[in-house]
Amino acid sequence: MPKKYIVIIKTIGRRWFLFLVAIILIVAIYNPIAAIWMSGITLVLFLLSYVPRLLFKRKLHKFLRKYYKIEDELIARKFKKSLLKIQDEMFELSQKQEKKDWLIAFLNKQYIFYHEKTIAKFEEVYNKGFSEKEILDNLKDYKVTTRAEIKAMKDSLVKLNRLSEREISVKEHKDKQRFEI
Repeated sequence: MPKKYIVIIKTIGRRWFLFLVAIILIVAIYNPIAAIWMSGITLVLFLLSYVPRLLFKRKLHKFLRKYYKIEDELIARKFKKSLLKIQDEMFELSQKQEKKDWLIAFLNKQYIFYHEKTIAKFEEVYNKGFSEKEILDNLKDYKVTTRAEIKAMKDSLVKLNRLSEREISVKEHKDKQRFEI
């Protein structure tokens, strides 16, 4: 069982903002100028607390662009962060990907990042009327390994309205291949 002073320190750490507001209000009663200074310092410290998160997001985005495909577990190992934190960041990125060239798909309880070159190649072969198996064969160089990934990519792109109608349907493509021989 943790000691009482550790529990008290953790409670203060979790509720530091409320304690600080109470202290500023008490100081404001006796010395308004000191309360203004304390409020300014508190505001600056509060704003500075967001800097590490912004730097982490920038570092994460730069890291993701190096890979054609990368899963959240590998990202967590590379950054030495918890999987939950990485999944939270990936979720936030996935909510803002409508106008981005890359794609983040959720498959089998994990987030997978696909590079813009992978997505461009997927859209190219999809529009040519290729089936899932043919698309998978064309995307082997981009580290795409399963049909479930192809389906997740397609579903995500359709949901985001980033996938246009096929130029040739799968049936037309197969008929064309069969009669060309």
